[in-house]
Amino acid sequence: MFKKIPLLLLIALGGCAAVGPNYQGPADSKIDTNSAQGAFISSDNEQPLPKNWWQLYREPALNKLLEDAFAANTDLRQAAANLARSRALVGEAQSLQSPNISMNAAPGYGRASGAAKGSPKALEDDFSYDTGVSLAYQFDLVGKISRGIEASQADSEAAKAAYDLVRVSVAGETTRAYADICSFGKQLQVAGQSVSLQQQSLSLDEKLFKAGRGTSLDVVRSRGQLAQLQAALPPLEAQRRIAMYRLAVLTGHVPESIEKVLPPSVLQCNTTPQLASSTIPSGKGSDLLRRRPDIRQAERGLAAATARIGVVTADLYPTISIGLSGGSTGLLDQLGDNNTMRWGIGPLISWTIPNTGAVRARINAATAGAEGALAKFDSTVLTALREVESALTLYARELDRNAALIKARGASTEAASQAQQLYKAGKTTFLTMLDANRSLASAESALASSNAALASNQIAVFMALGGGWEE
Repeated sequence: MFKKIPLLLLIALGGCAAVGPNYQGPADSKIDTNSAQGAFISSDNEQPLPKNWWQLYREPALNKLLEDAFAANTDLRQAAANLARSRALVGEAQSLQSPNISMNAAPGYGRASGAAKGSPKALEDDFSYDTGVSLAYQFDLVGKISRGIEASQADSEAAKAAYDLVRVSVAGETTRAYADICSFGKQLQVAGQSVSLQQQSLSLDEKLFKAGRGTSLDVVRSRGQLAQLQAALPPLEAQRRIAMYRLAVLTGHVPESIEKVLPPSVLQCNTTPQLASSTIPSGKGSDLLRRRPDIRQAERGLAAATARIGVVTADLYPTISIGLSGGSTGLLDQLGDNNTMRWGIGPLISWTIPNTGAVRARINAATAGAEGALAKFDSTVLTALREVESALTLYARELDRNAALIKARGASTEAASQAQQLYKAGKTTFLTMLDANRSLASAESALASSNAALASNQIAVFMALGGGWEE
């Protein structure tokens, strides 16, 4: 009967519940409030965000660039390596649940002590051996191993969310770089038209001055205006070139190779990408909270921090292992004899009388870490909601500005058309027609700048919504 007691004790201990709190999700978090789950204040389109939102632009060149970026981006490769490492650590934690098997084989040659063997004579030199196998299994008495696995799995899931977050960034920045190339191309085109008009105006002023019908002041002023317009071209060209460099790096190429790796349709693009519809499908707050990878990452970090409370709490309890060993020791010519065989089985209980003050301090530190992780989770949720509302607000106000600029461009277009007709009919001067065309060019420039801002704001909304990580 008594021989059964240790086995029954070990079985009972193996079934003990894990110490530390069981993770049930964020308690009393900002994510549970109705306002966080509801519709966005600045949006009137509650349709869900499509998986590959950049396809809303209907730009084949952009779709190809995104494919290249997802395949070769260095930040994504680094995130993938971190994910692989975290998954390997999960396997390491899980391996503690398996028995530990060790083997040894130690052949030797020499002379044993006769006195140690009880012999009055010296023993002869001879070959000897010692070989054996041992197996040890640690009972998860209070769940230290299971809590460690739980923490490692949560860390791995947080690493996956971090990888998804990088995909969101790559998708947004690649689209932004492409949009910048096209937008600056358009602004360069409009600025070039303004320079051409000012050159015509300067030529007219010079002719009038030579004919005695103008002044040198008119010529100098016209030249100054031309130089000012020409000065606007280099910064635009520089920004366009920088956007090309960004796009090359995002797709895994060196900046100097842009002419080789970027297609002509991208290098020569001068039309700002536009959505088929001005309203962006943003969904509701509940969609955002499920989709944003950084929220998922923060939640998994909270789960890992909670599990680690149990890991440190387990230091208050003993460690119990059961071991089984067997082998053979003797002279080489005795190999296989019964009297050389040995074996043993039994539990090993190790318990270092804990410094409870130090252990309690580690428990308090782990608990504080979990509380900090909860605060970080709440902060991530609030930041996500703020970013979406802010991005939607900027986009909505730029839409209003863009609509006004479209009207202004329409009026300038009509004025330029009428001035040209009057000039052809001899009812107005060439200078009047040039002034009308300059006003039109200025309106075109303001609208091109607004279209660029509109595209940038659209991308900011998509990035704030957290789309683009789904594979």
